[in-house]
Amino acid sequence: MFASSTNELKMLDMAAAEFARKQLAANNQENDKYPFGPFFDSVLHKAYEVDFFHTILPEALGGMQQGMHALCTILDNVCRADSSLGGIIFTNTFAQKIILSANGEKLLQSIVSSAADAKRLLIAYPVFNNPTEVETKVQAIKTAGKYILSGNLEYLVLGGIAAHAVIPAKIKGQSNFSFFIIDLSDDRVLKSDPVLSLGFHACPAVDVTFNHAEGKLLGDTAKGNTYFNRASDVMHVAAASISAGIMKGAYKEALDYSQNRFQGGREIFNWSEIQMILANMAIKVKIAEMVIAQACQAVDYMFSGWRLYSHAAAIHVSEMACEVTTDGIQVLGGVGYMEDYGQAKRYRDAKQAQCLLGIAPMKKIRYLGNLISN
Repeated sequence: MFASSTNELKMLDMAAAEFARKQLAANNQENDKYPFGPFFDSVLHKAYEVDFFHTILPEALGGMQQGMHALCTILDNVCRADSSLGGIIFTNTFAQKIILSANGEKLLQSIVSSAADAKRLLIAYPVFNNPTEVETKVQAIKTAGKYILSGNLEYLVLGGIAAHAVIPAKIKGQSNFSFFIIDLSDDRVLKSDPVLSLGFHACPAVDVTFNHAEGKLLGDTAKGNTYFNRASDVMHVAAASISAGIMKGAYKEALDYSQNRFQGGREIFNWSEIQMILANMAIKVKIAEMVIAQACQAVDYMFSGWRLYSHAAAIHVSEMACEVTTDGIQVLGGVGYMEDYGQAKRYRDAKQAQCLLGIAPMKKIRYLGNLISN
């Protein structure tokens, strides 16, 4: 558990842990069969009922009006059991942050107030990309006072289940991209079948073609870079908490297995080689907790250099998660590669989490640039 300074955060921590235990832990392997198996609709709706999708929203918009510490507490607990739901919460929250960064409170209010269930509330976003680093293939043309969007967008996370999406697109004649919100029920929005990814299988994504679909401009034109950076600076620490949750799940699985698996007449936990691996895993888990707790405090209270805290936490913890999940497989030996124990899933999810808000190498280069410029 992250260092909670208030009773409210402690209660949220317990509630999220209980939710993960009851709703996710027992079925995480079944849920991971999507898109070749059923989607966990009941889990999604229960997460909606306990306000996991409203964490950062202002009270005026029906939200919990909590900071990053609260969101990270939820994501940490959820991702110990199943990071796919963590990916859904993260994607929706990031889209909300983009809208708020663009002063779109009224637009967000209309979405929240009309949402009768989870899917009507969810907002899709291509969260595994940084639109400032990739080519924008969607073009917007203003005609008769409306913006009409055409083009292709790959891997729109939640695009197959959400009611709306936040989309980066370039307005014809402009070099910088803008953000638009799209009604995904529009028949001019053509969606592919769900895309099978490396990890986060039950955090569904689709490829999308916009065939002269209408979009509503968010904020000012050509300011997409500004709005993305505002949201990204805050949400990197939330990405780190997803990786931390995956690490904790891997460590617990490895520890439990080592205490129940016998070899040579004794528990493998008593072998010094296994103890060394587990010790290294435990140390990295604790370091991740400390890093994220400090980063959350820096972000929530806007300490000097808080953006660097957030980005560094995401980069470092996501790398440690890949190392810890690799060790988690090694402790289990051959069965670590089997889906029954969940370590292979955590390994895949840790790799997928590294790509949240852009690929890892570009994050490091961008971090160095920001460090030098500050």
